[in-house]
Amino acid sequence: MRMLRWAGGVIRLDHIKNIHVRGSLKVTPISEKIIEGKLRWYGHVNRCPPNHMTRKVLEMEPQPRGRGRPRLTWISLVHKNMEKLDLVNETTQDRRIWRLCVRRADPK
Repeated sequence: MRMLRWAGGVIRLDHIKNIHVRGSLKVTPISEKIIEGKLRWYGHVNRCPPNHMTRKVLEMEPQPRGRGRPRLTWISLVHKNMEKLDLVNETTQDRRIWRLCVRRADPK
């Protein structure tokens, strides 16, 4: 955020909110960029051969948990983000199409 403020010529003493700085410089929100990064990595791992170490770890069964609410896992968040974007698992095999579906470009 500091770099965006510097690029926009805004200092903290101006009391301008971060949302307004991002909007004026037309930058995608950081939460969308994080989702993009997770989905890009998921596609990369899914394209690995089935006997690759990361693929084996991804397919491991989770251990049973104790009482209480189950913790959020990385893979559950990825599946939730895929549902939100209407993506299917088979799309990961074609790198070009997956990148087009997942990429969140900065608004113009």
